[in-house]
Amino acid sequence: MGQLVFIGLGLGSERNMSVQGLGIASKADLVFAEFYTSLMPELDLDNLRKMTGKVITVLSRSDIEEHAQQKLLDRIVGKKAVLLVPGDPMIATTHIDLRLRAEKAGIKTDVVPAASIFSAVCALTGLQAYKFGRTVTLPHVDSSPPESPYGYIRANLGIGLHTLILLDLAAERNYYMTISEGLEYLRRVESNRKERIIRDESVFVGVARAGTESTVVKTGTMSDLQRCDFGGPPHCLIMPSKLHFMEAEALQVLTGARPEILRSHISG
Repeated sequence: MGQLVFIGLGLGSERNMSVQGLGIASKADLVFAEFYTSLMPELDLDNLRKMTGKVITVLSRSDIEEHAQQKLLDRIVGKKAVLLVPGDPMIATTHIDLRLRAEKAGIKTDVVPAASIFSAVCALTGLQAYKFGRTVTLPHVDSSPPESPYGYIRANLGIGLHTLILLDLAAERNYYMTISEGLEYLRRVESNRKERIIRDESVFVGVARAGTESTVVKTGTMSDLQRCDFGGPPHCLIMPSKLHFMEAEALQVLTGARPEILRSHISG
């Protein structure tokens, strides 16, 4: 009935695609791609076409989420196809949904993993992967911001776990939430909740353009980071909880954290 392989492009640019992924893409009958689930700031689509030697059909959000049957699944019956996606393929629920739909339609699926923001933040900061709790996303809203992310951050802090805070994006509208906007979001929720989870002196790590040559990683208080210019998107935040002494040292060496702001975070 056909085959669909989800291939992760990794972070930053097409140059981070694995050799395995490139080999599969270059032998496929059809090559599709989507770039709405994340921003790859150094992506060169023409170079990606040259690398694979294929015509690449770029799909929109509606193509995959609303019209996948017509735009994708019907076209790959009896053929070998790949879908190139930013980061790691199965991080986004839209790709999991598409994979299940393909399998139910009798299309065999496979996945070629790649680097994601989840692995990148550990490499860039020295924070330990097993000490992260539930990841949260801050949505862009014009009215009162949803408070559920605040609750998850509080729960993570309560059991000594760090929180990766993803910031909203809408590629179709060229909107990418900044670190400053994300912190202001949390400040607004704190003003409603008044639980003192988010304070001016709270420590955060800001990460911009992970996986590129212009990556920026800085640790500071909430007030510090709101004054920083992190440059272009994509951005994300980390709110650390209790730190192993090696994590604290890594934040100082790798991200410029001042020792005094970390003292209360270091676990015995």
